[in-house]
Amino acid sequence: MAENERLRKKAELLNQENQQLLNELKHRLSQAGPSNNNNGGIPDLNLSNCSSSKNVSSNSNKLKGNPVH
Repeated sequence: MAENERLRKKAELLNQENQQLLNELKHRLSQAGPSNNNNGGIPDLNLSNCSSSKNVSSNSNKLKGNPVH
């Protein structure tokens, strides 16, 4: 019983710390402004053209022995 109470208090403290860190992160991101809103330089792969996926599917068809359309 005492162990559960100790763990509950520890979890509560960790939750409070996480909330504080989250608020600090949100604050820093809001101060960075919209000019830094480019996903940190990580390209959005959903926006890339589809030619690379066509190449992948045609290569997999060649490996399976299926005709390429």
